Amino acid sequence: MTVHQVTAGAPRALPAAPGEGPAAGRASAPEYQGALGSLSVNSSLHEVVERGLGELRAAEAAGDRREAARCGIAVAEAYRRLGRVQDAERVWKSSYRTARAAGDLGGMAWAAWSGGTLARQRGALPLAYRLLRIAADLGERGGDVVARGYSLAGLAETGRIQGDYEAVGRLHEQLLAEARRRGEARHTVWALEGIAQMHRNTGSYDRALALFEEAAATAERADDRRGRAWALRGVADVLSARDGDAERALALLSEAEGLCREIRLAGALAYNRKMRGNVLYRAGRYAEAREAYAGALAEFREMQEARGTALARLGLLKSRARLGRDAAETAAELAELHGELRSIGLLHADRVVAGAAGELGVEAPPGVCPEPAAAWGTGTDR
Repeated sequence: MTVHQVTAGAPRALPAAPGEGPAAGRASAPEYQGALGSLSVNSSLHEVVERGLGELRAAEAAGDRREAARCGIAVAEAYRRLGRVQDAERVWKSSYRTARAAGDLGGMAWAAWSGGTLARQRGALPLAYRLLRIAADLGERGGDVVARGYSLAGLAETGRIQGDYEAVGRLHEQLLAEARRRGEARHTVWALEGIAQMHRNTGSYDRALALFEEAAATAERADDRRGRAWALRGVADVLSARDGDAERALALLSEAEGLCREIRLAGALAYNRKMRGNVLYRAGRYAEAREAYAGALAEFREMQEARGTALARLGLLKSRARLGRDAAETAAELAELHGELRSIGLLHADRVVAGAAGELGVEAPPGVCPEPAAAWGTGTDR
């Protein structure tokens, strides 16, 4: 499935859900539903799992399928963010089946959204597209505006990660406008960060920085620690790439790391560590960069995050080359990594690998487009 198929026929504007509007300025976590609706977007993921499993068992004992499905979605999402992918896979599928048995289209939509998000995390982009399209359709048919909005955002993010900016740029802008209209701070932050990332990756650093800073400020006002951590990471990246300001960038990454640790965001922590490697590498601190990339690689592998694994490997490869690794070994691993990036479905895999080969002075793998990928760097998107 291509990204163009995903966005064919631009989705109509979503009506505001009851109680939503500009006054709703604080970040919320709509994936925490039913008995778990009081949980905050900043709740510890271990707390979400513990409470969610308890409420899930209670709902099952009471024969309340709808409640059981909704509690399961929260548990699946917490497992995913903790990097426990097998548990996340098991629980979202169980929640989908339970919601289907209850005739709860909205619950089915949220479960499919969780499954699609997990598929993207694992690098299975075609499956992510399929599940997120299903989720968007179920959300529309079930009248769950928020589930549909989250699913469309998931499709947009999957396309952005794949690298088809032309296809999903308009969808990002539309979702940003809708989030602002409905006062959804969390989705406003997400959309700002996504648009900023596309500007950054195509070399529009000034615009990217302004958007990342707006996202960070919006997240802080809304008490969205996760969103602020991602935004600070983006600000750090631009300050490093545009200005060479490694110390300021590293300080921002340390602040973001602290926010991630408060709610134990395994994936965000791994990407933060990879970005630390990027900043250190640009500053010529190759030994430190090597250690940062190696740590990120171990974390990505533990959570089976295919794209993060590939990008951390690329950073580690470049650091080792700068520290004197044999050129033939570097070229051989780069060829292997090229296949890995292509298998994920990243449209810019050739440009990234060609850029790395040119930077390191080694031969590019056969079939790689010779165009350098200066604007893409080592892959900064989440």
